[in-house]
Amino acid sequence: MKTKRKYFYLDDFEQRLLVGCLMTTRNKYLQEGKSTEDVNSLILKIIDAPSKKLRVIEETKA
Repeated sequence: MKTKRKYFYLDDFEQRLLVGCLMTTRNKYLQEGKSTEDVNSLILKIIDAPSKKLRVIEETKA
């Protein structure tokens, strides 16, 4: 069965915020002695994700 992929487009601020939250979660798991493998792989995926330029067109109401 083919896995369904989801794509998220984040700006720089959102990416840093997400990585910071995941690092906080990772630190909690380390203090509790839980496994951090999944969180680590997710952090690396987010950091290494390629950037894509998107054009946003805003409509103005007259």
